[in-house]
Amino acid sequence: MNILELELLSDDINQTEVFYNEVLGLQTVSKNISSVSFAAGATKLTFRASENKRPEYHFAFDIPNNKLLEAFAWIEKKTEILEVIPPDKIADFYNWNAKSFYFYDNDGSVLEFIARYDLDNASEKPFDGSSILSVSEVGFVSKNVAQQSDEIIEKYGLSVFSKQPKGKKFIVLGTDTGLFILVEENRNWYPTNKKAKSFWTKVLFENNGKTREIEISD
Repeated sequence: MNILELELLSDDINQTEVFYNEVLGLQTVSKNISSVSFAAGATKLTFRASENKRPEYHFAFDIPNNKLLEAFAWIEKKTEILEVIPPDKIADFYNWNAKSFYFYDNDGSVLEFIARYDLDNASEKPFDGSSILSVSEVGFVSKNVAQQSDEIIEKYGLSVFSKQPKGKKFIVLGTDTGLFILVEENRNWYPTNKKAKSFWTKVLFENNGKTREIEISD
C-alpha cells in the first residue's frame, strides 16, 4: 500500500506552515485561507483549518534506511526528540526490522521518522527535507478497533500487516510501504502519555493497483 495524499486538521495553519517548512524542510505546494499543502516525498500532506478542535494525530514519514542517525541529528537541532525507553530516543522494532524516533509538531501531533531495513531505499544524498520519502503510517482511533479493522478490510481489500500480530486494541493494516495504525480511543500514543482521540482524517491510497479514499470522522 502507498499513501498518496493525507488530509488532517490544524487549528493554526499559519503556524503549521512554519513548522513543516522550517523543522521538516517540506515545501509548501499550495495555500489559501482554509488549507495548506506540502510535498512529503511521494505524499501530498494537507492541513485544513479547524477552530478550537485541538487536533492531535499520529503519523510517520519513511526516510532512507541508511539515514536514521543523520536524520536524528538534523531534527534534534530544531526540536526536541522524545524518549522511548529513557534515556533512549530511538525505538527498535525488531519484528518490523525498523528503527524510528518521535517528536511533536506545532499542534501536538506525534510525528515519527522511520527507517525500514527491508526496503531498498538507501540514499547517498545529505539528509534534509527533500530526503523524506513519503507518509508511511497514519493512525486511526476508534472505540472498537476490531470492528473498524473488519470494516476497512472488507471495504478496501486491505490485510493485517504480516509483521504485527493482531491485538484487541491495536491492529495494523497494510504493507511496509503504507500502514494504517488502528488503536483504541484513549490508548497512549507511543511513546507518550498523550491519549489517542479521533479527529477528521482523509487518506487517498493505492493498493494492488487500485486507488481508494478513506475518510474518518471525528
